Amino acid sequence: MNLTSIGIIAILTWGMIELVKQFKRGDSKQNSKTVNELQSQVQQLRERVEVLEKIVTDNSYDLKKQFDNLKD
Repeated sequence: MNLTSIGIIAILTWGMIELVKQFKRGDSKQNSKTVNELQSQVQQLRERVEVLEKIVTDNSYDLKKQFDNLKD
């Protein structure tokens, strides 16, 4: 669960850094287009992270992990 949280924070931080970089580069028309693209990418990444969180926090996932640990 902690790795998932770290991953989420890393992805969102990366997205925000890219937004700031693009904004500082100049041309407001180009920046607007780039910001919109980056916001779309961040939204897609958030959706993917939500799906991954659901998978990782699902009881059957945890149960499978426990069975695998018992095999070792």
